[in-house]
Amino acid sequence: MIKRSLFFENPAYLSTKDGQLVVTYPQSFVKPITVPIEDIGIVVIESLHVTMSSSLSNQLMQHGVGVFYCDERHMPCGLLLPLEGHTQQTERIRTQLDASLPLKKNLWQQTVSAKIVNQASLLESKDKEVQNMYRWAKEVQSGDQKNHEARAAAYYWPRLFPWDGFTRHPEGESPNHLLNYGYSILRGITARAIVSSGMLPTLGIFHKNKYNAFGLADDIMEPYRPFVDALVLDLVESGEDFHVLKKEFKVHLMGIMSMDVLLDGQKSTLMVAMSRTTSSLYDSLAGVSRKILYPVYV
Repeated sequence: MIKRSLFFENPAYLSTKDGQLVVTYPQSFVKPITVPIEDIGIVVIESLHVTMSSSLSNQLMQHGVGVFYCDERHMPCGLLLPLEGHTQQTERIRTQLDASLPLKKNLWQQTVSAKIVNQASLLESKDKEVQNMYRWAKEVQSGDQKNHEARAAAYYWPRLFPWDGFTRHPEGESPNHLLNYGYSILRGITARAIVSSGMLPTLGIFHKNKYNAFGLADDIMEPYRPFVDALVLDLVESGEDFHVLKKEFKVHLMGIMSMDVLLDGQKSTLMVAMSRTTSSLYDSLAGVSRKILYPVYV
């Protein structure tokens, strides 16, 4: 089942009744809207004048819904996730903590290789030369010791957005703001799936910054980033002014959740695929499997 994403940019009161999310607007002439909570995947609250009842927050957490809060720049700045995501959470977190360094390096090798392949596939769909990227993907070593990820990025970005002066940086010029927004949504989807698989999104296999609360999410989302890049490229090529983060653009980027992807020969939505990825991650940490399942861009 395809989950729905809800976006609130105007003042509203969010509550719950009979398993439904109820949206009540301050204007008396606007009728309340209801949405089944079980149908919701993510909620994005952009307006600073949206109020949510604690009962609704509890219901959303019980159903594993990711709730994003935005700052005054309209960028996602906070994420509400359930504390308990799996019946065997304690055992799974212990397995996560006990993972050896060689295992983590092997998992990062797989992750970087999958990311480079998807970047190459996206460029190839735009008739760019990418044979060197496919070669780099095969040459990634344990822990990516030779930093093939950075080499691929240096080749990838100038060809994806081929105009003078573009550099991929969170504080950079357009369309960096579109990439930032899409990656924030993807990060939340990844963190949601990690929690659902009984692990902590904080403890990364590569990202270990002590100030980063989503290190593992930042690791696992890497091969999924090109799917966001593809959505941003659609906006850039649409002919519209992409320098302003308009509502239509946000809705388009939130569509990443229901985007079709191919994983292990099966087509599914990205949100479903992410859950399969994090489940395979745990199997790898537990020694049940040796491979993380990542989607391929086609």
